[in-house]
Amino acid sequence: MYYSTIKKWDVADGPGVRVTLFVSGCTNHCPGCFQPETWDFHYGRPYTEETQGELLKALEPEFIQGLTLLGGEPMEFENQQVLTGLLAAVKERFPGKDIWCYTGFTYETDLRPKGARYGPDTDKLLAMIDVLVDGKFIREKRNLMLSFRGSENQRVIDMKRTLKEEQVVLSEWNK
Repeated sequence: MYYSTIKKWDVADGPGVRVTLFVSGCTNHCPGCFQPETWDFHYGRPYTEETQGELLKALEPEFIQGLTLLGGEPMEFENQQVLTGLLAAVKERFPGKDIWCYTGFTYETDLRPKGARYGPDTDKLLAMIDVLVDGKFIREKRNLMLSFRGSENQRVIDMKRTLKEEQVVLSEWNK
């Protein structure tokens, strides 16, 4: 897996101060994407053990609320296995910090069994995500008044409740 950027003090991609990992690779190619350079699966730098160590170190301060995964596209098959390992390390070391993930794929149709991006690591990955922001960015539905999403079709999903109740439960942030 490759990544384009690590932000160690991000306040735009989830509540509080967050560490954000922008992975590389995306097949969605949404018109109006704010980072089309990250569509390339080899854009940026290779993700290594040192990269993971840097992320875990950045998460240490108490004022950091959690980790956010963006892209590119975290739910591409090429990224899921590595991200599953990262999230397991984060959950073990920082159980009180939350994890947000942005995906252009839709939970029910793409990330469930037989979905376009459902693979051997998808369930493990989703089980460690607290909030999933799903859906492609649609320029015609762009709304700057929305919290933590760019277009009105996107949803902010409470993944813990969604998995427990076996139906999509929107987060309090879906306003």
